[in-house]
Amino acid sequence: MTVADKTLAEFTKLKDAEDFLTFFAIEYDATFVNVNRLHILKQFSLLIEEVDKAFPDVSETEKLEKYRLALEEAYQVFKTSSPLETKLFKVFQDAPKNVVLLDDLAKEAGE
Repeated sequence: MTVADKTLAEFTKLKDAEDFLTFFAIEYDATFVNVNRLHILKQFSLLIEEVDKAFPDVSETEKLEKYRLALEEAYQVFKTSSPLETKLFKVFQDAPKNVVLLDDLAKEAGE
């Protein structure tokens, strides 16, 4: 797939996960996207930040191609791992204050 006929102006108007996936002509499972949309978009936004920092002077076409690859990566991350494993959102990062995890008990027991 090529992004040669796409523009950053068009890209900045996109809102939904499906819009981004369609824009980049990435095949997707609608049910999977419905379940993981926030996580996919959050991961995508983090990857876009990395692209922008690492490649500030690339052409518009090159940037859009890197964004397309970033979206593919963000989508695939949740095909192989859960939102809990990726810990993108604060709710998954903070350990509950009054809960003892079985993993912690096993570590203390030396297992």
